[in-house]
Amino acid sequence: MKSMKILIIMIAVLTLIFAGGCEADTATNEQELVNHETVDGKISITATLFPQYDFAREIGGELVEVTLLLPPGMEAHSFEPTPKDIVSLSKTDIFLYTGEAMEPWAANIVENLKSQGVLVVDLSEDIPALKLDDHVNDQGDEDGHEDGDHGVDPHYWTDPNMAVIMADSINTALHEEDPENSAYYTENTEILKEKLIKLDQDIRDVVDHSKSNTILSGGHFAFGYFAHRYGLEHMSPYEGFSPNSEPSPKSIASLMETIASTNAQAIFYEELADPKVARVIAEETGIQILLLHGVHNVSIDDLESGKGYIDFMYENLENLKIGLGYDE
Repeated sequence: MKSMKILIIMIAVLTLIFAGGCEADTATNEQELVNHETVDGKISITATLFPQYDFAREIGGELVEVTLLLPPGMEAHSFEPTPKDIVSLSKTDIFLYTGEAMEPWAANIVENLKSQGVLVVDLSEDIPALKLDDHVNDQGDEDGHEDGDHGVDPHYWTDPNMAVIMADSINTALHEEDPENSAYYTENTEILKEKLIKLDQDIRDVVDHSKSNTILSGGHFAFGYFAHRYGLEHMSPYEGFSPNSEPSPKSIASLMETIASTNAQAIFYEELADPKVARVIAEETGIQILLLHGVHNVSIDDLESGKGYIDFMYENLENLKIGLGYDE
């Protein structure tokens, strides 16, 4: 009976997948990149993803004008800049990007940007690389990861300790671009780092007082650095990070067996994507479905509200308390 129920749920999940097609759930890129020439004497910064956008705002304060290159609501892994975006990038003072593993298109433009006087900062340079094999889940297919993943997990910002390194790199870039205001940037950086250190401590407290150490995800799991840092296991039916990849029946069955054997309380889904697999599994098994926000990008409403990286991570922590069985 148990195997028959799993088979029925697998058929339902796969039906949803093929009915919906393999297209990524992305927003239309209607946002146009503004001219990034210095406005009112401010340093212009363009950031590819939300974490560095948010950190640059925190560190630069009133002395910078920061633009998020990724349109709000767009799935990050499928984004590529338009020719107009690239032309506009040449007018920014500082260009912050995550690294080649996350933005392979950047490798083709950084030298040209440098030749035009743009300070280009690859924020992954001081980050210890975490190979995908270092935290691959047990139910992935045996055919390996997709070529686009470069064999490296690009989501280092999900670990607050790596976010501290990112903050230092942004601070260094602002010192180089605007040495006269170095003290201002350093002060703001230290304030941000204190918040990140507090976040790290709060995460450790939740993990130390939780019944489970396994995160069950129904989406593309972006929290490899996070899990590695805090000694957590994770399971996802997806292989790699491509928005076009789909789970295999074997991986879905393995995840469902884990839910049944561990009495799991929740399955997590990712932001800005249709949680079709997680939703069906949650409905059939009776567990909760909760958001685990990877903070690649945000919705227009969240961007306009002023919510930051730390806000999203604390919301994640509240959901993890449920999923891991936190016992105060």
